[in-house]
Amino acid sequence: MNDLASGGDRLDLLRTFLRIVDSGSLSAAAVQLGTTQPTVSRRLQALERQLGLRLLQRSTHGLLLTEDGQRCQRHAQRVVDEWEALQAELHGQTQRLSGRLRVMVPHAFGQAQLLPTMLDFLAQHPQLSLEWILEDRRPDFIAEGIDCAVRVGAVDEPRVVALPLAEVPRIVVAAPSLADAESITTPEQAQALPWISLVTYYRERLLLHDAQGRAHTLSITPRLLSDNLFVVQQAARAGLGAAVVSAWLVAEDLAEGRLVQLLADWQAPPLPVHLVFPAARQQPLRLRAFIDAMKTTLPQLHGMRPAPR
Repeated sequence: MNDLASGGDRLDLLRTFLRIVDSGSLSAAAVQLGTTQPTVSRRLQALERQLGLRLLQRSTHGLLLTEDGQRCQRHAQRVVDEWEALQAELHGQTQRLSGRLRVMVPHAFGQAQLLPTMLDFLAQHPQLSLEWILEDRRPDFIAEGIDCAVRVGAVDEPRVVALPLAEVPRIVVAAPSLADAESITTPEQAQALPWISLVTYYRERLLLHDAQGRAHTLSITPRLLSDNLFVVQQAARAGLGAAVVSAWLVAEDLAEGRLVQLLADWQAPPLPVHLVFPAARQQPLRLRAFIDAMKTTLPQLHGMRPAPR
């Protein structure tokens, strides 16, 4: 009998393939599915025959996805998700979230600000697994199988949806040993200080504006340039230079006197925070739930403010 005689059979083969990938072995998948290892092996072989592709290969570290297998995994997960969502909707059921969600977030932001939101989300959905990828770069959603990404800063890529979630106020800070907050009151005075640049957002030129809408561009010669927010924070604490940083990052430093805010009447333009995902992709329920959780909680986090409407 052809293992792919019906749509139901095809879904079973895709589910089996996904379970093999998640569990890492045929035997573990068989236990989880309540069947035997030979049955799981036959289903995998049937799927590979139908597709005419090798999906998995054995190595000393176990089973590894081939490039075709990686593509199949992404499409298979989407097919299974959409079918299960359809069933749940037609039967008026509240579907329990399951499967795996891959989310890429900026390193510092994802580690310090978003961690409580992520942990709370997982606590609410015990059948769901989440891959929390800390990377300060743009993801290749399709090639890497990323479901969504949190991006701080402007989003200008084509063919993505960028949902505005919040914005991050940015302020000028320095160690009290470097500068007296009361004596540095104008951008011209601040320009004469040594500086630290967060190269993701500024290097030798830095735009500031005040509450009246006046703008001033500083021309600086930084002593240190880094793409890591924590490095910039530590260097500022050490008195290496003034820096523009996210207000949430230095709230405790300011309260404890390790840093002081300079130019209290001036700020750098706030950074928008977006949740980004491919425009042409059907959203599985777990992604929609994650989007809703981020839209609700992120603007309320300390040091954040709602995105302008």
